[in-house]
Amino acid sequence: MLRSIGALFLLIVAVAQVSAEGYDGYKIYEVTPLTKAQCDLLKDLSKRTDAYDFFSLSRQPLHPARVMVSPNDVNTFEKFLQNNKLQFKVLNKNIGRTIEREFNINQLFRSISPITGKGRLSTERYYNHEEINTYIEDLAKRYPTRVFIKTVGYSYERRHVKTITITNGDGRENKNVVFMDGGFHAREWISPAAVLYVIDQLVENFAENANLLLDYDWVILPVVNPDGYEHTQKSTLSRMWRKTRQPYSLLGVTCYGADPNRNFDFHWNEEGASSNPCVDTYAGPKPFSEPETIIVRDIMHTLKGRGIMYLTIHSYGNYLLYPWGWTSDLPDTWEDLDEVARAGGDAIKEATGTEYSVGSSTNVLYIAAGASDDYGFYAGFPISITMELSGGGLTGFDPPASKIDEYVKETWIGINAMAKKVVEKYPLEKTGFL
Repeated sequence: MLRSIGALFLLIVAVAQVSAEGYDGYKIYEVTPLTKAQCDLLKDLSKRTDAYDFFSLSRQPLHPARVMVSPNDVNTFEKFLQNNKLQFKVLNKNIGRTIEREFNINQLFRSISPITGKGRLSTERYYNHEEINTYIEDLAKRYPTRVFIKTVGYSYERRHVKTITITNGDGRENKNVVFMDGGFHAREWISPAAVLYVIDQLVENFAENANLLLDYDWVILPVVNPDGYEHTQKSTLSRMWRKTRQPYSLLGVTCYGADPNRNFDFHWNEEGASSNPCVDTYAGPKPFSEPETIIVRDIMHTLKGRGIMYLTIHSYGNYLLYPWGWTSDLPDTWEDLDEVARAGGDAIKEATGTEYSVGSSTNVLYIAAGASDDYGFYAGFPISITMELSGGGLTGFDPPASKIDEYVKETWIGINAMAKKVVEKYPLEKTGFL
């Protein structure tokens, strides 16, 4: 028992040091499993140790996994791959230097293209949380009959968390609702960028998209996890941060944050989540321990009866996923979920050639209990979908600024198609609010 506690303590310290030391010398590997057995080996490896940070991992053969490995673990990792005849290549020999270069480029764009607080945002760079709030507040001023801003709560570090509600301005209440959010995981910068583009299309391009707002309102939360998101923008040492920022202690070591997408009270802290506060998939000490997840929960319950579609934007991997994430079983209405998700995937493929894998979270990827899409479906949204966007850069989580425009436009094609399918399947006259 003492030996296991000591080992756990050393693991906690090692994981905690990553954020302090940065990523100098860390390598990025791409590992391609050829068989289902090799897929299972990688999945078991990801669960058995926290020494490796799996950025992507699929249950399907020939889908490459991408993993970051510390300098101290490189030899052990490569021996494991070789012993199990797993094909691999090193994509980056020092991810710390790459992160620093890309981080500095984004900072340069920010300095030469500051937000004015008025007008449309460009897709030339990523925006911080304050800039995003300033932008949506300006939209409400410019379109006072169609756009409404609400402070729905505060993050752990007391940042204002705001939703933007977009309507067609006809004054009708109790319409159906699409609830959409982004920025669950801090390092996924392309997620809030894609959400901002959706907002732009619904507000600035209203005439073109009026059909999506005829009987539906859109409630959008651009950044669920503003503390983590801002933390990733402070320095290169924190660029790959994933969690929230509330401190937790274990065996005298303080680590920060929980994974907000493991913190929901539906099969909380089951498979795919961790009880260790120093790892990326920490489920928190209890369900809804994070103020940020409480906000999402409360919005869902406020929309009970009206909320038809919940759409949460993540990166990366080109997936359209639906419940369940806690089990490989499918919900009774899985065909409805599949129909909507496939509408998005088909539209993207037809327009751009990019292929999205569609299916339930567990059957396409892996078990991840306590996630928001499962909870949204459980809370009454008949359609609940996680959209994992295209990856970029060498980690997958760092698409260069030059790719933002391409990615957000591609994402909008899929979201537009899914929304049209939802409007078709769930017209207002069938949901009881006329």
